[in-house]
Amino acid sequence: MNRPLGNLTRRGLLLRGAFGTAGLMLGGLPLHGNGTASPVAATAAKAPAKSVIQIWMWGGPSHLDSFDPKPGAGRDYCGPYTSPIATAADGMRICERLPRLAKQARHFSLVRSMTHGINAHETASYAVQTGHAPGRLLYPSLGALVSLFKGYDHGYQDLIPPYVVLTSTQGRFSESGFLGPAHKPFATGGDPNRERFEVDGIVSSRITDERQKQRRELLDRLDTLGRALPDDPALQAMERSQEKAYELILGEARKLFDLSTEDPKLRDSYGRSTFGQSCLMARRLVERGVPYITINYKGWDTHKQHFQLMDRNLPEMDAGLAMLIADLESRGLLDETIVWWGGEFGRTPKIQWNPPWNGGRGHFGACFSALLAGGGFRGGQVVGASDATGSEVADRPVYPNEFLGSILERMGIDPEGPLPNPLGETLRVMPAEVDGFPRGDGRLTEIM
Repeated sequence: MNRPLGNLTRRGLLLRGAFGTAGLMLGGLPLHGNGTASPVAATAAKAPAKSVIQIWMWGGPSHLDSFDPKPGAGRDYCGPYTSPIATAADGMRICERLPRLAKQARHFSLVRSMTHGINAHETASYAVQTGHAPGRLLYPSLGALVSLFKGYDHGYQDLIPPYVVLTSTQGRFSESGFLGPAHKPFATGGDPNRERFEVDGIVSSRITDERQKQRRELLDRLDTLGRALPDDPALQAMERSQEKAYELILGEARKLFDLSTEDPKLRDSYGRSTFGQSCLMARRLVERGVPYITINYKGWDTHKQHFQLMDRNLPEMDAGLAMLIADLESRGLLDETIVWWGGEFGRTPKIQWNPPWNGGRGHFGACFSALLAGGGFRGGQVVGASDATGSEVADRPVYPNEFLGSILERMGIDPEGPLPNPLGETLRVMPAEVDGFPRGDGRLTEIM
């Protein structure tokens, strides 16, 4: 209970502790092995990006049925999607089920040569989110790195945590890795498409504020340990942290999660779906100054009846993502906000027509696509290429560490800089060369 708290400031302790006892007690992460703090990279002054919105396509989206269509490959590869559409960017064509995104193409660029060769959800998710192949160390995700370098120890002071997931964590890897609980994401829970959005599953129409207060009073009465040790510093800190937590649940901060204050027509434009309203919520979190937001968008692990699911999923994605980009741009926020779309891998280019798949696509890590918008990245560009069937990278392979390193640079975090860790090891944030991946052509300088 009285373990040392290292370099964590008193304010950082209170704010972190508001989101879990584990975060409170383990938040004192040592920085370097020698105990010194790591400075933010000198490139910060040049980087316009202040926030990242990650659209995590849980399960792995098909690249052929989204941003890398192959109309000449035939029915066994294209299925019914044989008429890709032109976009606002010269020469860029995308799936015909994405007409609203086609109009926003000048604001985003596509990477059509993502690769890592991993076909298992857990290890592929780890690779794409951390930039490392599975190995001896458990590295942190990009969101945890942004939390480390842009969070409470570097001037962030909001009650809302610096790393937020809408609405549930991915559950297939440890987002914070060896950085520990202090840099885990705050998962909101609930559904922003409901009339009243639950925060962490707590605030709902079924539980009134008065009942929440009564519950709190009951817990206080049951807190015999706190009464027995009233002067214990750790327990005092925990009490202060609980005050912060209740402020989030019952105070002014919760209004951030109330979408009823938004124009109903704007909400309609995002799409009245969990994903569409999560995109709107992400925009509000960016306006609040939250550095990293992930939308965990489930429903893309389409082994069976793939095209029936795509006929439903693609229009929903099209509405939410296109409106998010347009809304950020109209509010002057796109230049300082990176929007990253992608999943752990793509899906097999050749369709599995036979039972029990009935037109499904399997896991495919050899070649897949990703999208980047805003934050100083150039729009309207295509980086890399796949072959005629989308089966292999034909030009400019991009590995996860290169992709994530590019985002870190735009956030003003030096990918080659030292990575603080509690292991006492000499590590770099997101090096250009990592164990498990071949050295590619480097970061995405074509669009930076």
